[in-house]
Amino acid sequence: MTPDLIFQLCSSIAAVGWLLLIIGSPVIVDIDKFLVAVIITLLAIVYAWLITSSFNPADIKKFGSLDGVMGLFQNKLLLTAGWVHYLAFDLVTGIWIKRNSLKYGISHWLVLPCLIFTFLLGPVGLLLYLLIRFIKSRNYFAANYN
Repeated sequence: MTPDLIFQLCSSIAAVGWLLLIIGSPVIVDIDKFLVAVIITLLAIVYAWLITSSFNPADIKKFGSLDGVMGLFQNKLLLTAGWVHYLAFDLVTGIWIKRNSLKYGISHWLVLPCLIFTFLLGPVGLLLYLLIRFIKSRNYFAANYN
């Protein structure tokens, strides 16, 4: 399987997960259990396979500099692994936003832009959610991560 095909398949799988989270979560409250059990797990398996088949443990020192990381990403399989890493963790972040918004009683309509930004720009969506949650709850740190 080529890196291009893996990239396309994983991107499509993640997009399905995001659609389920964005559209399905107001109707199916526990959709996140499916997303973690199937989509995130599948992305994690692909990531682990890419890393174990492509990463040389001697290259661990390359993580200490931007040039080193750029060098790692010259390998298409490692670049694809990096992309799958983003796909999985951004979706996990989206799931956390959805679950945390339920805890704080924040409307899905307010969370929707946060999820879209998280899908497209990761940390920007999380930041937007944290700002909305602060405005709604007036408490930034209390029970922040559950």
